[in-house]
Amino acid sequence: MVYSIPDKRYFTIGEVSKLCGIKPHVLRYWEQEFSELQAIDRRSKRRYYQKKDVLLVLRIRELLRDEGFTINGARLRLSETSEKTKPKSIMDHKAIEYKELMEILTILKGD
Repeated sequence: MVYSIPDKRYFTIGEVSKLCGIKPHVLRYWEQEFSELQAIDRRSKRRYYQKKDVLLVLRIRELLRDEGFTINGARLRLSETSEKTKPKSIMDHKAIEYKELMEILTILKGD
């Protein structure tokens, strides 16, 4: 399903509710269940969501309603997805550090 998300910086809970077809109390519940979903509280004590949050709400809705995942299953699927999308450069950097440390350890053991 294709959603048209307006090009705005912040969305109120009511706007996200209408865009995603989710009731506001469900969004507040999902905030408790999914650590990735965090509304911003502004001075007026109202919840505001960014575009990335709206996309995440749509993904959570898809997992729970369309694909039949439980809350725990959806949480696991989201964490798997975030692991796969981590920048490879960080992983490459860690591999290089590991190799350098192993070389140093070899040198120190050899003396």
